[in-house]
Amino acid sequence: MAVRPTRPHRFDVYVALGSLLGGLLLWGLGLATRPHTEAYVLLPGRWPVLLPLLVMAGCEPLRRTAPRTALLIGTAALALDTVTQGNLVTVLMYTDLMYAAVLYGPPASAHRIPRITGLLSVAGTVVPFAVWREPEALLLGVVIGAVAFAPAATGLIVRNHRDAAEAARLRAEQTALLAEMDRTQAVTAERARMARELHDMVANHLSAIAIHSTAALSLQDPKTSQEALTVIRENSVEGLAEMRRLIGILRDSSGDTEPVAAPTLDGLGALVENARTNGLDITLDAAHGTVPAPVELAAYRIVQESLTNALKHAGPGRVTVALARQDGALTVSVTSPYGDRDQPGAPGSGAGLIGMRERAALLDGTFEAGPEDSPDGKIWAVHATLPVHETVEGESQ
Repeated sequence: MAVRPTRPHRFDVYVALGSLLGGLLLWGLGLATRPHTEAYVLLPGRWPVLLPLLVMAGCEPLRRTAPRTALLIGTAALALDTVTQGNLVTVLMYTDLMYAAVLYGPPASAHRIPRITGLLSVAGTVVPFAVWREPEALLLGVVIGAVAFAPAATGLIVRNHRDAAEAARLRAEQTALLAEMDRTQAVTAERARMARELHDMVANHLSAIAIHSTAALSLQDPKTSQEALTVIRENSVEGLAEMRRLIGILRDSSGDTEPVAAPTLDGLGALVENARTNGLDITLDAAHGTVPAPVELAAYRIVQESLTNALKHAGPGRVTVALARQDGALTVSVTSPYGDRDQPGAPGSGAGLIGMRERAALLDGTFEAGPEDSPDGKIWAVHATLPVHETVEGESQ
């Protein structure tokens, strides 16, 4: 709701002055609305006409700041004007006060005033005709309708249009605000998705490079150094390919590089084989069947990141990777010997565990990672449960 001004509007002051000058001009010319011979002219003569004119002109500056007060005082002034010879400008100013009371007044008054003036117009038409039985009596209701009901109804129509425009503006602002919030959330989600992709696609290869380069620098055996350099080269080439894939995802369809298809669980064999090349002893048990693409990608990335962590942190021993589909969910388990190293084989930031947990959460799944006791000793275990629904929607990356 608009705040009502506390000071008279400049336009209203100009209207009051202009109306007063116009009324004085008509008074000076001797133009009145009724001759002094009329029976109901109780205050004949020219001078009594000025009082309601001055009062009505004084109410005009209040048409916005105090519309109901101005209308009440103006109604009294109009009643006084009816017992004088009358001034046309006084009546016109009253119609403006009636219009302003509906347009700028409280909502209750805006709906009450047109109803009251409408009833007065009907009563002013029916009652005099019923009493006097003269057709001229109908003119009284017409005058009331023209002076009171017509401006009140016009003010209500304008107010309704104004309120509708204000409501539309507020809805537009709310829509724009919601759109900005959606855009911000979409940007944040996309940044998190690309951070997960960058970490999962490159960290594995860089970790292998860091570990084998350390071995190559610390050992003087030429054969061992040659093997380490071979592994470093392979992981460098594969890491570069992964970076190009990521760049392809970032490009739009108008670019010169099309996005490459996301990895699937069919590529687990190659992933495990690459981890074996990097020095891990791995067993793979994949009995997952066909799963939706979002679940498939999340499972692949969880296995990939788990193997990367095993390469960096695990102690000597066997790493197991198991995937199974049961009870409407795909379970992913990766275990590795718990490492007792003072320093990891390659530096890490902890973003991998966060990324795996996020991937599971995006599919309404569960994720757990931590040390466990087993018959073979202490192990580090990763367990993820990803619900499988054929109608899974959305992007899990």
